[in-house]
Amino acid sequence: MSASPHLEAERTRLLDAAAWGPVLDLACGRGRNARHAAAWGARTVGIDRNAEHLVELRRAARAEGLPLFGVRADLETGSGIPAKPGSCGAILVFRFLSRALAPAIVEALAPGGLLLYETFTVHQRKLGYGPENPAFLLRDGELPALFPTLEILAHWEGTEERGERPEAVARVTARKR
Repeated sequence: MSASPHLEAERTRLLDAAAWGPVLDLACGRGRNARHAAAWGARTVGIDRNAEHLVELRRAARAEGLPLFGVRADLETGSGIPAKPGSCGAILVFRFLSRALAPAIVEALAPGGLLLYETFTVHQRKLGYGPENPAFLLRDGELPALFPTLEILAHWEGTEERGERPEAVARVTARKR
């Protein structure tokens, strides 16, 4: 199970930011990206609402001796993120979109903390698979606009070949000032 290319590309920045606090992987699923961050030595917390996925994540973390913990939380309830303000060195968000969480993400980041975010855009619908609900698809230029107080270090949007099928995504790397 390989890490997201976006995560791989930002490995050095992620590890630098991990000095400020743990790395949170929001809506982590089975922990593909959380496991890589932890394997690189970052204290990591995977957050997801699926208890079965978290059991798998915890089992893998124990077997691999990773500094990785799983926390069950439904990030779509409006309760925010289960983290203290300013406590996270980095936050990872891949293939998940809850616009309402943007302020909580910024609040949870420590000063100097890093945000790595990548998810589908409205152009994914043209590809005939993946999410179709506009609530789960970014509009052109929307991702950096969701985080106006963060310093945008890198931003990209487009369609790229990934494995067997192309994906229409937007990604951002941003830092809390």
